[in-house]
Amino acid sequence: MLIILRQGELLKLIPAVATGNQFKYALGSPRKILQRIMISSICGVITLLISQGQVASQFYSFWLIIGVIFLLYILWGPILEASKKNAKLRKFNYSAIFDGYISDIYTEERIENRLEQANKQGQLEFIENRRTWINCELEDEDGYLSDLSFPMSKEHQNLRKGLRVICLVLSNNKDFNGSITLTDAWIPSRKIWIGEYPYLLRPAFEEICRIRMT
Repeated sequence: MLIILRQGELLKLIPAVATGNQFKYALGSPRKILQRIMISSICGVITLLISQGQVASQFYSFWLIIGVIFLLYILWGPILEASKKNAKLRKFNYSAIFDGYISDIYTEERIENRLEQANKQGQLEFIENRRTWINCELEDEDGYLSDLSFPMSKEHQNLRKGLRVICLVLSNNKDFNGSITLTDAWIPSRKIWIGEYPYLLRPAFEEICRIRMT
């Protein structure tokens, strides 16, 4: 079942600026965090050193501000990344609450990244880091809708076929035919959320579901 959202309701459910959960997601793995710290530190120090050589120049303030911006990259970088992801969904013309169920569920191994390193014989070899992902096929009384894929965690071990699932469906077509996009989804009976990225303001979404679906 699709419950069409009124104009403006989508913007209340997907924020323009990154939330805490979205910032945490965009911050990434320890390796990605380290990369951000290195970029922030190196670029920040270089620009601040340049600013010190421009003390008597009219460009001193400019370089000083640029240096501070680089030093704060570890903070504003993830916020900008998450906000861009939100902006893509906020641009859709039509949105609806999907109320359906999990018709099938299966797991697969995905390669997260590949590292090249030397073995004991001095030969280069690739080391693959893999992670288990869950794929849920979503359906309602009208049939198959789409798949929702996300990394597996302990709370997902109780997911089963037939569980009710609620999420947002977004499209640029009024009839929601063709290309659609799904947000993260709510499993009411398990009181958990599933999805790769936390698009929704979850308390607000749960509240609007209670209002529009009763």
